[in-house]
Amino acid sequence: MAGRAGPAVESSYPHGGYGPHPNLPPGERLRVLLVEDDEGDAFLVGELLAETNSMIDLLVATSLSEARKRVMGVDCVLLDLGLPDAQGLDGLRQVLEMSSGAAVCVLTGRSDEHLGIVAVAEGAQDYLVKGQVDGVLLTRALRYAVERKRADENARRLREVELRQAESARLERGLLPQPLMSTEEIGVNTFYRPGRHAALIGGDFYDVVQTRPDRVDLIVGDVCGHGADEAALGVELRVAWRALILAGVPDDEVLPALEQVLMSERRLQEIFATVATARLDLAANRATVRLAGHPPPLLLAGGKVAPVPAPGGLLLGVRPRRPVAFDLEFDTDDWSLLMYTDGLIEGRVDGGDERLDVPGLVGLLDEPANHAVPLSELPAWLVGRAEQINGGPLADDVAMLLVSRGGGR
Repeated sequence: MAGRAGPAVESSYPHGGYGPHPNLPPGERLRVLLVEDDEGDAFLVGELLAETNSMIDLLVATSLSEARKRVMGVDCVLLDLGLPDAQGLDGLRQVLEMSSGAAVCVLTGRSDEHLGIVAVAEGAQDYLVKGQVDGVLLTRALRYAVERKRADENARRLREVELRQAESARLERGLLPQPLMSTEEIGVNTFYRPGRHAALIGGDFYDVVQTRPDRVDLIVGDVCGHGADEAALGVELRVAWRALILAGVPDDEVLPALEQVLMSERRLQEIFATVATARLDLAANRATVRLAGHPPPLLLAGGKVAPVPAPGGLLLGVRPRRPVAFDLEFDTDDWSLLMYTDGLIEGRVDGGDERLDVPGLVGLLDEPANHAVPLSELPAWLVGRAEQINGGPLADDVAMLLVSRGGGR
């Protein structure tokens, strides 16, 4: 049966196979390139495909160099191992290299089973012997080869994605802070959960650095946005803050310097950050709190909960200005200071338009049930209660530092 020439298939084999047919769904057709220098064998392949109504568009190249010009866009290459410019497995290797996403089947007159096994091991999808296949078997072999190749490609891409995700996870874990603290006078409990799906870090950040036996510095911050760029900027700010603290930069200069880092590293001028810092003087049992557009820490002491009345200050990256320091005196040796990002308080209340906000968070900590929760579990408990009130998961990143002394309440 003669093949049908058509504009969609260049150089269709004139003696066999089907060209494009307007009544056949295009997704069901295959483009096969036969690399065969024997005209009789090429004619036979075309006839075998034509007699089975195979819906295969057959192209023919008589040499490897000609195949290079026609291999683009084909689904499968049917290769003879004896060509004028390539012999045996060397020709197969060259075709595998040039065919990229196409399946490759070997068609040869050599009934050498060992050669067939080696060809498959080299990357061929199948091994067919001339004179031992009919039209049905040839069509089935070509279609199966294409499906196996697609399955292999999908599995390879999936594996690459899994490896990239695993590598990203390792990198993100490495970027999470390890509190630099040795004192046993206070305890630190942390909580971190990004809003981005499947991410380990987001734009929120926190850190703890002890520079003297009686001095511990704390920071919690939030870079606006939810993407990988914001997460990277959050890490840069945290690392920069730690470097400034360890370098002994004067207290009033730390946040202005951090703002300079933000303004030089952000990708858009609209990117800003909010920050809360606290310097604990353990010997004097006091703290110095600075806020740059960030929600105030909450003080838990004497069975009561209250926001620290520090001035709110301006966002970092909007208009440079030094945050005003607020001195907090602890009246007891049993206290906790909760520092958090706004992802914790931006959830809705009972499905309405009202947000949890700072008063709502104070109310959660005032609940009698919270007093039975160990301090180490309190941050996670708060997130759980906020999600319960919100009616679902919180959308934004959440970071928390809970610093406690004595009984913590």
